[in-house]
Amino acid sequence: MEKIGNLLERLKDTGFEMPNRVFIKVADARKRLANGLRYMLAQQGEKPQWLPEYELIADWLSDNKGKGLLLAGSCGQGKTLVATRILPLFFAERHLFYNLFNSYELNSRQNEVFRCKILCIDDLGVENESVKYGERRNVFTELIDSVEKKGKLLVVTTNLTQDEIVEKYGTRTLDRLFSCCKIVTFSGRSLRH
Repeated sequence: MEKIGNLLERLKDTGFEMPNRVFIKVADARKRLANGLRYMLAQQGEKPQWLPEYELIADWLSDNKGKGLLLAGSCGQGKTLVATRILPLFFAERHLFYNLFNSYELNSRQNEVFRCKILCIDDLGVENESVKYGERRNVFTELIDSVEKKGKLLVVTTNLTQDEIVEKYGTRTLDRLFSCCKIVTFSGRSLRH
């Protein structure tokens, strides 16, 4: 079965209506990301350390190609700092509302989450299934379907590995994440002192 993202790309020139994706292009993205890291870490009394993964984030900021961003990997690498404190500034410059949710809020704020065009889910994987009147739902699985079908922009941080994502959400969800997001996998030890 063909991925919906691939199919939509092939149908672009046929007049088929494409989902209204969110595009972002930041001039001097590497320099501005480094400045953002320097400033935010100075507020905490820490010095920034430029990681190779930040190059990939800067590349995404330069031209996201209509895709979201998945920041995955080990703890203490700056994923949450980038996603929740620096990226919102770039979207605000363009008058785009960047909605922040901790994964714990997926169940309690589902209606709000599904209405957003641009959203960030921080710390994916720590939330439980939603259970309402005995009905079990995996809100993130439903959300990623909505992201793909409606052209939403999704930014996600997680400490889960790809295998753990498959275990918790299924192969289909991982496949959709790859279709909708640029994947940046952090490795190495924590930078927290």
